[in-house]
Amino acid sequence: MPLRAKVASSVSRTAAALSRAAGRGDGSVIGGWLGLKIDPDLLAHLSAGRAIALISGTNGKTTTTRLAAAAVSALGKVATNSFGANMPTGHTSALAKAGSTPYAVLEVDEHYLAQVIEATEPHVVALLNLSRDQLDRAKEVAMMAQLWRAALARHPDVRIVANADDPMVVWAATPPAAHDQRIAPPHVTWFSAGQRWHDDSWVCPECGATIQRSGQQWWCTGCPLRRPDPQWTVDDDEGVVDPTGAWYKVKLQLPGKVNIGNAATALAVAAEFGVRPFDAVPRLADVTSVAGRYAQVVRDGRTIRLLLAKNPASWLEAFDMADEAPTLLSINARDPDGLDTSWLFDVDFAPLRGRQVLITGDRAYDLAVRLDVNDVPFQHIRTFDEAVRAVPPGRLEVIANYTAFQDIRAELDRVN
Repeated sequence: MPLRAKVASSVSRTAAALSRAAGRGDGSVIGGWLGLKIDPDLLAHLSAGRAIALISGTNGKTTTTRLAAAAVSALGKVATNSFGANMPTGHTSALAKAGSTPYAVLEVDEHYLAQVIEATEPHVVALLNLSRDQLDRAKEVAMMAQLWRAALARHPDVRIVANADDPMVVWAATPPAAHDQRIAPPHVTWFSAGQRWHDDSWVCPECGATIQRSGQQWWCTGCPLRRPDPQWTVDDDEGVVDPTGAWYKVKLQLPGKVNIGNAATALAVAAEFGVRPFDAVPRLADVTSVAGRYAQVVRDGRTIRLLLAKNPASWLEAFDMADEAPTLLSINARDPDGLDTSWLFDVDFAPLRGRQVLITGDRAYDLAVRLDVNDVPFQHIRTFDEAVRAVPPGRLEVIANYTAFQDIRAELDRVN
């Protein structure tokens, strides 16, 4: 690297280490921020010589990145932003900290994907899904798909691993000149991980006509856009089928069918580097927690599991992952969460009926109104200690949005 880049990289590593030593965080943002101030091209310099995978989408990118990094590690050392700092500052810090590695798997905020593709020249880009998220400050879903499509069109040689079940993703991954999506465009591998949330993809992004669905299939009623045939699929027995038709049993320590889908995506990404599923699958079982998500802590006779849910689609998946047990819901509306809580009315809380439900957080009253409308009885508590005392010994499921999740995680770390 140029001397300026070497100095910037050293400063980045030092700042991150000092941040960790001072207990001010993991340093994954401040290190990258300082490095880029010294050398604005530092991310590009750190990316040179590495085979890189970028993983982006509204939901599941942190978990999929962690699984993909584990799978690619069958080939050698992998740099990754495992703490979820998914903007260029986080990527810069992660690569500087890792030193020289042949591979990198990076989670990318969907709004920064175009910028990070330009800087890193990745080998493969994985597109997971697109749905509404923090609409008080984020782009509308179809606009996000358009930005992805334009970015990928500028880099036609980048290999793409894309979700065949999401019409917005299929359209974004398909070059504008390709009129029949039944034929995979060059360099695109389709996976099917299932899609429970459909409310952001009823209208075709190509022509504005209605999207129709039947089982797993979907198609536009006004143009050739339709679900492509996936090469990687998930079956009902928690297995993954690869492009050759070979079936692999996937045993994860992470809950929910959604994570089997994330595992299938990770295997598809790893395959782009030449990793055989046979070698990658056992490594997926080593992933137990992802930046605190799915972590289980025993406290006062209660086994507490933490689940992150930040938008309607992810709440739907969280309900599927949570056991039938007392459940604490926590909602904040601080800057990282988005200040608008009206999205709560896009979530169907009916799956919580019949279990003990507790609510807390800065915007617990907003959540209370939503649960009342949904006929879900609840108990309002003010502290996490109160929640633990309010449930009998056994399991306590905790579902929280971003800063509420971090508050509860910090409380558990402090006590344990």
